[in-house]
Amino acid sequence: MAGNSQRRGSVRKSSKGNPTAGSGGRVRRGLEGKGPTPRAEDREYHKTHKAKKAKERLAAKRSSSPRAQRKRGSGDAEWIAGRNPVVDALREGVPINALYVAEGAERDGRLREAFAEAAERTIPLLEVSRSELDRLTSGAVHQGLAARIPPYEYAHPDDLLDRADELGEPALIVALDSVTDPRNLGAVVRSAAAFGAHGVLIPERRAAGMTASAWKTSAGAAARIPVAQTVNLNRQLKAYADAGLMVVGLAAEGDVELPALDLSDGPLVVVVGSEGAGLSRLVREHCDQLVSIPMANDVESLNAGVAASVALYAVAQARLAGS
Repeated sequence: MAGNSQRRGSVRKSSKGNPTAGSGGRVRRGLEGKGPTPRAEDREYHKTHKAKKAKERLAAKRSSSPRAQRKRGSGDAEWIAGRNPVVDALREGVPINALYVAEGAERDGRLREAFAEAAERTIPLLEVSRSELDRLTSGAVHQGLAARIPPYEYAHPDDLLDRADELGEPALIVALDSVTDPRNLGAVVRSAAAFGAHGVLIPERRAAGMTASAWKTSAGAAARIPVAQTVNLNRQLKAYADAGLMVVGLAAEGDVELPALDLSDGPLVVVVGSEGAGLSRLVREHCDQLVSIPMANDVESLNAGVAASVALYAVAQARLAGS
């Protein structure tokens, strides 16, 4: 009988194994889809995804490296105000982002020279109202002319050693302790460049930085020699000592007079203190030797810029004689 499952040769079909067979269920599920195809960089086994992850790991490694933090800006841009200061800065090669001239400013020789220098160096020249120039320069006496200079990018203290290594010379570094006059800093930078030093080290706090005044006093030398900042001067002096440099401090009561210094031909750090207080107690303790500059009159004292110049000249002469 038709439909009789007990007949010979009939096969009982179970409903447990595949309930959707013959109903189109599997076909419908296949047509439902799996959503939009992920981007290549989001697919775990795609080469684009692997390249992206490798790039992220490299960036993370670089950001955590000490050398990633080496360059450090000095903050906001600064201003040089006044016709003579601006012209002097242009002559000395101080980096300038733009020149600002007040509307209706009287043209004279200094202004024409500033315009000519700006054109030659392709420095933007902007004309603004006198009140706007007053605001930009914080009320300085600008005489209708001002220059905006970029923030200075400080080197890392280790960069000074790297520079000496690249030149194949024994390191010569000038470190300043509590020197707060930017003109003294500029003078030291100029002397360091003139006598073959590989850089200048300054503390990050309670010390002069590379301001417009320091740039100007350096006579453009700040563009040729690095200035590094350190959070802790004493710690950095110890690091230099551990790297094999002798640390020499300039002090009026030094045990050795500068001409008799026998450390000049090796890697050296010359530490210069402020004119009033000289070297601090902790800095003295980190010096391998205290050296004095002989003078005719014991009452006389030298400011940081002059003292550094004398010391660097003596070191340069000793190295030249020993070569």
